[in-house]
Amino acid sequence: MIELDPKLNKVPEQIGHIHIMGICGTGMAALAGMLKSSGYTVTGSDSGIYPPMSDFLKEQGIVAAGDYGPQNLKPRPDLVIVGNVITRKNPEAAGLAAAAIPYLSFPQALAHFFISGRTSLVVAGTHGKTTTSSLLAAALHQAGLDPSFMIGGIVREFAANFRLGHGPHFVVEGDEYDTAFFDKGSKFLHYRPDIAIITSVEFDHADIFADLDAIKRSFRRFVALLPKDGLIVAHLDDPNVAEVVADAPCEVQGYGLSPELSWSLAGLRAEQGETHFQVRHQGQPWADLTVRLPGRHNCLNSLAVTAVLHRIGLVPEQINSALSSFGGIKRRQEVRGVERGITVIDDFAHHPTAVRETLGALKAAYTCQRLVTVFEPRTNSSRRAIFQQDYVSAFDAADLILIREPLPLDNVAVTDLFSSTQLASDLQARGLDARTFADTDAILEHLMTILQPGDVVAILSNGGFDNIHSRLLVRLQETSSRI
Repeated sequence: MIELDPKLNKVPEQIGHIHIMGICGTGMAALAGMLKSSGYTVTGSDSGIYPPMSDFLKEQGIVAAGDYGPQNLKPRPDLVIVGNVITRKNPEAAGLAAAAIPYLSFPQALAHFFISGRTSLVVAGTHGKTTTSSLLAAALHQAGLDPSFMIGGIVREFAANFRLGHGPHFVVEGDEYDTAFFDKGSKFLHYRPDIAIITSVEFDHADIFADLDAIKRSFRRFVALLPKDGLIVAHLDDPNVAEVVADAPCEVQGYGLSPELSWSLAGLRAEQGETHFQVRHQGQPWADLTVRLPGRHNCLNSLAVTAVLHRIGLVPEQINSALSSFGGIKRRQEVRGVERGITVIDDFAHHPTAVRETLGALKAAYTCQRLVTVFEPRTNSSRRAIFQQDYVSAFDAADLILIREPLPLDNVAVTDLFSSTQLASDLQARGLDARTFADTDAILEHLMTILQPGDVVAILSNGGFDNIHSRLLVRLQETSSRI
């Protein structure tokens, strides 16, 4: 097993060449682009370099090796950034240890090179981080504040998940996942928060956290980082959030549905692809806002952003203009296409709560249409039995549920694995039409036999799902041309 010298976990005095291990991760590639645009020579390595990431790196003028090994550390870089995909068994990590080169984790590097010196706006929580941080970054940009950001999804306004602006604010999605093999603490512990949003706290990442209490401990450590003059905007309808912010060292403003909170929602209604709601501040009507996003959860995300924008100094008219123009992000209720009158939607939802909220929002947005849901259990948590029962009530808004059989996890007992067959049986017992399929091809074949004009197909997965979205649209187009 590789052990890196902790004394070398630092920023060297002179930096010209930076090497990134695990460069093809979404965040790592964005960091590489930011460093390159800041004037550094950047190289990288990963286990295979393929489009679209290979195209992105080429456009940035970054040379990356398609495998790992000590040879990638020649010529010797001044600093190595180690992604959390790298394990202690990685041959390049062994080369790093032997060469005694200074190193940082991804969040350490992001904080040092880009967050330092700016007002850090960190969006944390089990759900809603990407949408909320995207809303915040886009709103600041719309208001002319020229923010920088690093987000886990592609923001439509920028066609990117990162940006280096000249304004005083840095918006970062605060992930609770672990930092690196040499630092098992959460990424968000490195982000130096001045203002934080906490959207939710639930059990997730079963490969990292033992239980909900372990997650709460990490969030409490994050809360303790806030300065005395900082602000936490917290979803206090969630008792877990209320618990972790109870001893916050700074002001806490609660948001949610409860009218006694600092910020609350009222009068929610959906019309022609838009959602309208009233914001109440300290119990009094404060503004009427509109977003082009479906669902109560997205209105709550917008409410949290409103509280932060108010703290920064924006007035209701500016906030409404910014939020109402937000175009969304890829893989969050994203309409991938419409063929033969059939709408195909891609969404990242995989946790039971996210599945429930996403499907509820889509059913409300497409009221009179059949909602066909295709679900791939792919995360380490969703392939374990820990959420087996929680999923049973997560699909109630769907009219038809197709579940892919998951790939089994190594070193996990069969009794501890999630069962698609059991979930389908439990859903059927609730009166829902649910069935399982061995693979993506089988799902595609079934969809082609049952889809009708007017159907909405919601495909839920945190991965690429064998490109099922594009393949389905192509096949629908081909059959349409033969009619």
